[in-house]
Amino acid sequence: MNKLTLLLALGLLLGSCHRKGVPTKSGRGPGTSAPTSKAIEPALPTVQATNTTFLFLNAKGKAQITMNGNKQGANLALRMRRDSIIWVSASLAGIEGVRAVLTRDSVRVLNRLEKTYFSGGYDYLSKLLNVPVSFEQMQALLLGDYMPAPAGTTPTVANEEAGRQRVTYPLAEVLIERLLQGGTGRVQQLKVSDAATKRNLIVDYTDFRTLDEQASLPFAHATFIQAQQPTAGAVTAAINYTKVNAGRERLSFPFTVPKGFKRQK
Repeated sequence: MNKLTLLLALGLLLGSCHRKGVPTKSGRGPGTSAPTSKAIEPALPTVQATNTTFLFLNAKGKAQITMNGNKQGANLALRMRRDSIIWVSASLAGIEGVRAVLTRDSVRVLNRLEKTYFSGGYDYLSKLLNVPVSFEQMQALLLGDYMPAPAGTTPTVANEEAGRQRVTYPLAEVLIERLLQGGTGRVQQLKVSDAATKRNLIVDYTDFRTLDEQASLPFAHATFIQAQQPTAGAVTAAINYTKVNAGRERLSFPFTVPKGFKRQK
């Protein structure tokens, strides 16, 4: 349970809960006075990010987590309804071990291996990582979508080779940095750095392929997560999707606690 939950939770360091659409244009923060000089200031670069728009996502693949030198692999099934629910099931040799369901205000995890379950709010994941987390952040991680800087924060946008953009901004005590692909505007890499606690998170998105339901938008079929914390050391999680379907086909998100399972607090 802890291994899969960690896999789900690593991406919850992804920045703010801001849900405005992209592309976005950087502007002056609130309280900044207008310049008195008549000189024309150069326009700030526009973030050229493109996000997914499909309503439902149904994906299958494999996940492998490496922690303290130990590797744990599992088959992974993922279902999503945008802005509503995330459903994840991990199994080995065809037998389900863990099932998790995230909604906008709740977290439920079923551990069949230990016959336990958890049902509560996002404070569970917040305590696990010792940082505030949200549904929007988990959704952005799994879809490889871009999350703009929060209102009042002006990001630094650097244009690089091949049309790539590097977008950086501070959020609370951490520094958020995203690398956007040239041409497609898809997130290629995410970095989260906390200099004070020496915690770092790097998420790489690769193996971009178009989907039948959204042929103009490449979707990352591989996600590699690296997390470094002084107390836990290095943790890596690799997700490789073998099948991804997206569109408006309705999906079910079953979650039933069997009799005799003990609730975790």
